[in-house]
Amino acid sequence: MSDFDLKVQLLRIGAKAPEYAHPGDAGLDLFSTDEVEIMPGKSSLIKTGISIQLPPKTEAQIRPRSGLALKHQITVLNSPGTIDEGYRGEIGVIIINHGNKPFCIEKGMKIAQMVLKPVFSVTITIEDKLTTTSRGDGGFGSTDEN
Repeated sequence: MSDFDLKVQLLRIGAKAPEYAHPGDAGLDLFSTDEVEIMPGKSSLIKTGISIQLPPKTEAQIRPRSGLALKHQITVLNSPGTIDEGYRGEIGVIIINHGNKPFCIEKGMKIAQMVLKPVFSVTITIEDKLTTTSRGDGGFGSTDEN
């Protein structure tokens, strides 16, 4: 039983709807409809052949697959990529090859995972001063001992 409905449109022959590999998984697998060889250090936009209609007040995050990253140094370039609720175009995944050998993307291959997350709308207010905290403006390694 699911909490929300994700509507999927298959845009071409061979396109496959996203699916969970196991019950309880956070991410839905996304599948390629392209056949592409990605050379070392290069990236390519891989099409999935689907468009989606997200539930209200959600986004879809496109994330790498850990197995591709570990075994082949293949990852999603703009990770996580964001699909906004109102987007109805085809989902494409920017894949980069950080390895030292060419990598072949095949039709039907699992190329990424998609995680749906809630989105909160905010009202922007301009303030002269913000509240203080123990961290203050420390960032970029400010909690490290070195």
